[in-house]
Amino acid sequence: MKETTVKYPFLTRDIKIYEQDNGHKIVLAYKEGGMVNVSSWVKTGSINENDENNGISHFLEHLMFKGTHKHKTGEFDKILEARGAIVNAATWKDYTFYYVTLPKGENNENFDLAIELHADMMTDPVIPDYEMGAVFDINDKTVTDKRERHVVIEEIRMRKDQPWTKVYNATNNAMYTSHPYKRDVIGTPEIISQITRDEVMDYYRTFYSPQNVTTIIVGEFDFDETLNKVIKAFEWKDRPIPPERNLTPDKPVSQTVYVEEKANINSSFLMFGYLGAKANDLKELIALEMLSIILGEGTSSRLYVNLIENLKEPIFNILCTENYSFRDGSNFFVQANFNSQYKDKAIELVKQEIDSLKKEITERELNKAKKKLKSNFACEVETVSEIGEAIGYYMTVCDDLSLAENYIPICNSITTNDLIEIAKKYLDINNAVISVLVPKN
Repeated sequence: MKETTVKYPFLTRDIKIYEQDNGHKIVLAYKEGGMVNVSSWVKTGSINENDENNGISHFLEHLMFKGTHKHKTGEFDKILEARGAIVNAATWKDYTFYYVTLPKGENNENFDLAIELHADMMTDPVIPDYEMGAVFDINDKTVTDKRERHVVIEEIRMRKDQPWTKVYNATNNAMYTSHPYKRDVIGTPEIISQITRDEVMDYYRTFYSPQNVTTIIVGEFDFDETLNKVIKAFEWKDRPIPPERNLTPDKPVSQTVYVEEKANINSSFLMFGYLGAKANDLKELIALEMLSIILGEGTSSRLYVNLIENLKEPIFNILCTENYSFRDGSNFFVQANFNSQYKDKAIELVKQEIDSLKKEITERELNKAKKKLKSNFACEVETVSEIGEAIGYYMTVCDDLSLAENYIPICNSITTNDLIEIAKKYLDINNAVISVLVPKN
């Protein structure tokens, strides 16, 4: 078994990474206190889907809680929540993760139980047909089944009516040509209604292999004792080696793409989308995060001050920015909700503000962005669950937890000229997708 040590900022002890011969990684992080976090991150999400099974990762996430050969449906949640646990999971483009956060209990009784139940769920899900629900025709309105297949379909339908989801999906779809990031993580009702149990189990066996899973334990505990418990609890049995996927990242559009849709809404929604740096390109990723803060995060950002506070005409209701980091390249978004009669002017004003980043950035703006990022980084070690999520991100999306050691030094090293060059590199209007959602009437 291979052992690696990482000096994670703000933690009192080094993090230990153990890689077993079967490829399963176990990460132990020490955090004083009575709470513990147990999580497993799987290197699969919509990145491993195609047009026929889009949404299967998210569907499987729901079905993983439907019991094992040792514990029937509902026992997992019932037992742990009775001990004060928070139990949940999430699916995204590069990963799916499952976690339990709870008080470790007297003599670690809750902690030991959480490890045992979590490992059982991860390695031996049953996914019974009566919990999954039968395949059905999505156009058959007489079907009123309430099982998990229909729960997921209803979730998809609820999201479909949300304006921000509509404008995001239109932007995301236009930013990519062939990369799986093009697809919506949650899938479609048409696909989810037809996926069989055999397909779900084949997907589980293919991607939920020890080589694809990192289990993270955060809390105050004895490392050797906990390591042995985790190794013993995870009985992987025979699993195939997961397929390698070395995908070629899509290039940004070479000419501005404009997409306009209509919906039953009262005001309009706007999104600018750009492809950015890979998650493990730490300097460029941090620079994009700083540009996001300067441009559109908070009431002191340029978008808020220039287009909401100081604009004579009340055009915008909401203006903000986000930078999503992914294994094969980040997404930089500028989002706005505005008065529909000013559509052309709203688009032009946002263009001007983005373009201004390539001309000048002040030392004050740079220092504000640095302060916020370093504060956010420090806050991520306040709780065991936040530490678990941060470690999971670096291990799964970046493939390198040691990047966390370099985060603050790199953040401190970035200059205003660096930010201007990154803005020129990634935020060119010719590389932008502009999506607008306007009222039907």
